[in-house]
Amino acid sequence: MHYVVAVDGSEPGEKALDHALMLATRLDATLSVVYSVEPRVVAEDGDEMYREDPDAAEERGEEILAAAEGRARESGVSVETVMLWGDPAQTIPSHAEENGVDGIVVGHRGLSRRVEGMVGSVAKSIVQRATVPVTVVR
Repeated sequence: MHYVVAVDGSEPGEKALDHALMLATRLDATLSVVYSVEPRVVAEDGDEMYREDPDAAEERGEEILAAAEGRARESGVSVETVMLWGDPAQTIPSHAEENGVDGIVVGHRGLSRRVEGMVGSVAKSIVQRATVPVTVVR
């Protein structure tokens, strides 16, 4: 079995990784940890919202993927990391379909409610677009 888990550095993303690691360990599955760089993403710094620089987003993604890979390896899970480019609501289901995975694991809410209200729920969109089962972790 092979699962995709989407990470974004948020607490819900960490919970999704925890759940995916548990699944992979129990099912002797492999895991692809994905991070999607979206140049138009809105980020928050305290009370301020801004458009994140694509280079900074990619660098942050590399750090998040490296940390997730380290956790997976410590858990004894066979893992690969994948940097995707574009809207995660589209890139994650597409990646899963193209790679014949058995399921996708995502966090319930990676963005603040304020930002999510502007750009929509990524988890909900992934559930709607995916051709494989999606586990949304709270």
